[in-house]
Amino acid sequence: MPQPFDPEKSCGEAFGAACLQRIVADSSDRVAWLRARSRGITATDVAKLATQRSIQNAALDKLHGSGFGGNVWTDHGRSREPVIAAWVQAIHGIAPSTSLFHAEGQPLHLATPDGFAVRASGAVELAEIKTTSKPWRSIPRAYLRQVWWQQYVLGAERTLVVWEQHDNFVPTHDEPLSRWVDRDDEQIAVLVGLAGQLVEVLRRQVARDAASREARELYGPGALYV
Repeated sequence: MPQPFDPEKSCGEAFGAACLQRIVADSSDRVAWLRARSRGITATDVAKLATQRSIQNAALDKLHGSGFGGNVWTDHGRSREPVIAAWVQAIHGIAPSTSLFHAEGQPLHLATPDGFAVRASGAVELAEIKTTSKPWRSIPRAYLRQVWWQQYVLGAERTLVVWEQHDNFVPTHDEPLSRWVDRDDEQIAVLVGLAGQLVEVLRRQVARDAASREARELYGPGALYV
């Protein structure tokens, strides 16, 4: 089994303190991890952000849940991730990570990379693991948004995107496929802006919901329709 990322052992002295200070939760405590994720903007949230309509839809999902609880495809992905992570660690020296980090100076901006490494130079490199039933000619745009957001949150220089294609849940290659994605500060700036818009939509909706609850408590539901 792959050895999980240990911030105290894996980070350099200068970077180590920053790593530890920016860990919010760990998915090994799933309840705490989900609670922490619900209070910020994650890479999963940002992957959906492309248009103004997508911001509204993401806000609804954030406030009320998407209703998606998983399926055979996500179950397969979860079962294969430790196997793929072991390959990533053995070949590329990137340890699996279950830590949820926040960005420097931005406690609402969150990410849980699948893999994390600090090289001798101090450069941070990440891994993102996917499974797919279809061949990829290029990395899907939504996954690139996830990658760029994680790079922003962690201060990473690049990310190894690793994917395993399967046919009826049987891997089609002896080894996963992979491609490095370099940090793109222009794309990151766009995503940070979209995330800021999402936060504002969420804050307005929460305020409206709170006002509605207060009105119902003071006057009863009938007063809302007068």
